Amino acid sequence: MLFVLSKVLGFFALPSNDILSIGLVGLVLMRTRLARTGCGLVAAAIVLFAGFGLLPLGKVLIAPLEDRFPRWDAARGAPDGIVVLGGAIDPDVAATRGAPDINEAAERITAVADLARQYPSARILYSGGSGRLFGGAAEAQFAGALFESFGVAKKRLILEDQSRNTAENGVFSLRLAMPKPGERWLLVTSAYHMPRSMGAFRKAGFAVEAYPVDYRNRGAVDLLIPFDDVAAGLRRSDTATREWVGLFVYWLTGRSSELFPGPAPTAPGPPGPAART
Repeated sequence: MLFVLSKVLGFFALPSNDILSIGLVGLVLMRTRLARTGCGLVAAAIVLFAGFGLLPLGKVLIAPLEDRFPRWDAARGAPDGIVVLGGAIDPDVAATRGAPDINEAAERITAVADLARQYPSARILYSGGSGRLFGGAAEAQFAGALFESFGVAKKRLILEDQSRNTAENGVFSLRLAMPKPGERWLLVTSAYHMPRSMGAFRKAGFAVEAYPVDYRNRGAVDLLIPFDDVAAGLRRSDTATREWVGLFVYWLTGRSSELFPGPAPTAPGPPGPAART
């Protein structure tokens, strides 16, 4: 039930969906005695559409997420295992077309392929089921074939295909990895998604080291540069807003160790609302 509710409410966690909803409500009201209010809502939707689509709001929103964790320091030594989170493959398209369909988060895959060559003893765990509300193919099966095509031996691969969200990534990955005391595992995912991912893995009890990839911003230089097209601006705003909302909801429901996880766990403090009695 919680998964279904998260998907339904998640629709309204995206600025683009909210703007569309405001505009549609406005159009309906324009044909009633509240026509003036309807006109105002339509005008507001147009302004918000242009604002989120062209102004660098999405870049400002995503920057703190991407900057939260530094790049991984290879000088610390070789890892024993690498966990990579799903999200780079569209499993339904892959199932239909018979070939992996990699999206803009492809660096989650390519970075791990490179790490696998650098650290030939490290195990590779791909965590990705289907996050669709009404079923669908699991990512992991296609990721496994893709890694093998990159030369990664099948015996090194652990495929987790049951998780539907980030919280389940942490829980199910821990069960399959069964890390031994003293082992070091990396967590590979998009930089903007790293804070929520680290919070979920820490809550699950899986100690991992952040290996952020797939950066969407160049840094401070981008924060004042408008987007070239509305679609790109809305997409960036949606991505960042979904993560901020996800961070709050995960903390509120007790699925994350902290409200805004950072490079090292914070000192114990008051429990999140879900843990209070």
